[in-house]
Parts: sequence; structure tokens; C-alpha cells
Amino acid sequence: MMLLFYITIALTNGICIIFSRSINGRLSQSSNAFYASLVNHIAGFIFLSVVVLFYLPQFPVTLNSIPLITFTGGIIGACFVVINSYILPLLGATLTTILAICGQVLSGFIIDIIQHGMPSHLLMQITGVILILLAIAVRYRK
Repeated sequence: MMLLFYITIALTNGICIIFSRSINGRLSQSSNAFYASLVNHIAGFIFLSVVVLFYLPQFPVTLNSIPLITFTGGIIGACFVVINSYILPLLGATLTTILAICGQVLSGFIIDIIQHGMPSHLLMQITGVILILLAIAVRYRK
């Protein structure tokens, strides 16, 4: 039962990402990708600040206890939003999403190999990545 709940949350996250990309893409068309990213992150900062202040006892983290390397996630996230805001109006929502997912699959594949060594089902994973790339090539060839 909990698995279904987690799957629903993951699917909802995917829907939120598409809406966010579309909104940022439209905003970047009327200004630019960096402005769209700035607006996105200011709104996110305000929202998360309210959540943290409201649930303060559940967030006993201090800035001193956070390793500096973890801040790179925010930098990477900001780059992700800028890139998506720039690319989405040029490629469209579907192709942008497919390519982003393909990049996630490829990088996840590489990270898994680095962290856990060669998987026993390596051939299946490589076949999956190749099929994703082939599907993109077939769908979007001229």
C-alpha cells in the first residue's frame, strides 16, 4: 500500500516538473532563461522559507552542520532550470523532457557503475539506454 503512495508521489512530481518547465519556458520567451530561473528560485525560496518556519521543530538543521559540498546541488538545480527555460521553447515540452530523462538514465547508469561496480544485468541496462536513444532518433528524425 505504501509503494502505491510513493509511486503516486513520484508521478505527481513528474507532472509538477512539466508544469514548471512550461511556465519557465514561457517566461524565458518574454525575458530570458536567467530571469525565468531567478523568478523560479525566488518563488521557491519564499515557499520553502514559509514551510521551514511553519515546521521549524522538524528542521533542527543549522547552517554550520551542512557540508559545503551539498550546496552544489542548488547550483546544479539552478543550471537545470536555466537550461530547461532556454531549451523548452526551442525543442518543445515533449522532446525536452525525453532528452532530460535520457540524460538522467545515462548519468544514473554511470553513477551506479561508479558506486556499485558493474551490475550483473549490465546488458539489459545498456539495451534499455540504446532503445531510448533509438526511439528519440526515430521519432525526431527529419
